[in-house]
Amino acid sequence: MDAFGTGQTLASKWDAGYAVVMFVKVLLGTLPDWAKWVVGSLVSVVVVLEGYRWWRRRGTAVR
Repeated sequence: MDAFGTGQTLASKWDAGYAVVMFVKVLLGTLPDWAKWVVGSLVSVVVVLEGYRWWRRRGTAVR
């Protein structure tokens, strides 16, 4: 009794990340350019703020 059929394959560690990127690409693909810029700007601001907060927490933990 073989647990895996011929059509089943094991997922690599990058499959979930690739799926998320493709989902976002399809989701944003139908939006107009101005909406893509707004979404990209908001995501960029969140990434920068989280990076800054992480850097500040890291700096206070060292002291």
